Amino acid sequence: MKAIRFEQVSKRFPGAPRPAVDGVSLHVEAGEFVVLLGPSGCGKTTLLKMVNRLYEPSEGRIFIDDTEIRQLKVTTLRQQIGYVIQQIGLFPHMTVAQNIAVVPRMRGWKRDRIAARIDELLTLIELDPAEYRGRYPAQLSGGQQQRVGLARALAADPGVVLMDEPFSAIDAITRASLRDELLRLQRKVRKTILFVTHDVEEALRLADKLAVLRAGRVVQYDPPFHVLTRPADDFVRDLVGAQDMVRHLSLLRVEGAMIGLAGGAGPNGGPTVGRHDDLRHALSLLLRTGAPALTVMEGGLAVGRLTIAGIGGAARGRVEA
Repeated sequence: MKAIRFEQVSKRFPGAPRPAVDGVSLHVEAGEFVVLLGPSGCGKTTLLKMVNRLYEPSEGRIFIDDTEIRQLKVTTLRQQIGYVIQQIGLFPHMTVAQNIAVVPRMRGWKRDRIAARIDELLTLIELDPAEYRGRYPAQLSGGQQQRVGLARALAADPGVVLMDEPFSAIDAITRASLRDELLRLQRKVRKTILFVTHDVEEALRLADKLAVLRAGRVVQYDPPFHVLTRPADDFVRDLVGAQDMVRHLSLLRVEGAMIGLAGGAGPNGGPTVGRHDDLRHALSLLLRTGAPALTVMEGGLAVGRLTIAGIGGAARGRVEA
């Protein structure tokens, strides 16, 4: 894991009426998942691309840990950074295994180490190595291709991963599944991730912190719940829908609103929810089923009970706090 630091970074493109990025100072802690959120043209992708020097800053400095990135050769820098884009960018003439192996081969890894890493990553992204190793990108679904793109970005075990709207070209169901998969992977591999999106729901679901951009400047940099409950200004309030109480529920966990059960038992046949699920999902399940309560499960055992009253109390308590 590596930290990223922006010091008064600006980017001006020739002929543009204003800077694409304007005096951004930002510190991303090692292991944090930071989402750059904002409308089209706000500078979020430009800021991301300056980290791996696809664009060079007009002013300011960018550090990875304590190294200013311009002190490194571009090829050396990029081999230390994973990069995932919307278009996926898999090489169509290469198999899945060959695509994943690109950076490890460039770094001179031995063949057996590469083979082991390919199998490890395919297992991690839940694609059976025996089945998928020899397939070509055209033989994969869009969601599978994006998973392979993520595996390729992780192949050489980079400390930093950059993701530029990686799920925006995928259907809504697959997109939701990939977001959950990315969170699962982050809990396992713990990388420093910069993720660009204009999708508020996606940002709130994924981020440890949100950097909200407007006209090339960061107008708020805070954890998602803080952005929702204490927006810096009207622009942020309108962008994230801070008045939407249901949206607040997506950031609260079932375990904070349930009534605990002593002992634990198996499911009772009614609707169930996991203790780490969000309250928005739980509320939807209660309304859809008409059940008076949900049984909260963990490890196959009932550990709690959740009602609409409990959800309302949790939401009011967090907003008041």
